[in-house]
Amino acid sequence: MSGSWRLLPWTGDGGKPCYVHTDDALGPVSRVADTIESIQLGMAGDLLRHAEDMLVERRVTQAELRFLAGRLSESLRDVVRVAESRGARTAPPPCRDDRP
Repeated sequence: MSGSWRLLPWTGDGGKPCYVHTDDALGPVSRVADTIESIQLGMAGDLLRHAEDMLVERRVTQAELRFLAGRLSESLRDVVRVAESRGARTAPPPCRDDRP
C-alpha cells in the first residue's frame, strides 16, 4: 500500500490520536486537517498575546490565572500535535557516513 499516514489535529475517543492514510496531501481530509491546524496555531498566538497582557496587569485573580493556565495547556497540546504531525510528514535527510 503506497502513501503515508498523517496524524490529524484532533483526537478520537479517550483522547487517542487519529490518523488518515493518504496518497494525496490535497485530499478532502488533509484539507480539513490543514484548515484546523491553521486555526489552532492562530488561536495559540492569540491566547499567548492575551496571556502576556494579563500577566502585565497586576489585578488578575487566582481564578482568572487558573482559567488561563487551562486554556494555555489545551493550546500547547494542540500545537505539539501539529508539530508532531508536520515533523512526521517531513522526511529526515538520508544518513550519510563519509568517514574513512
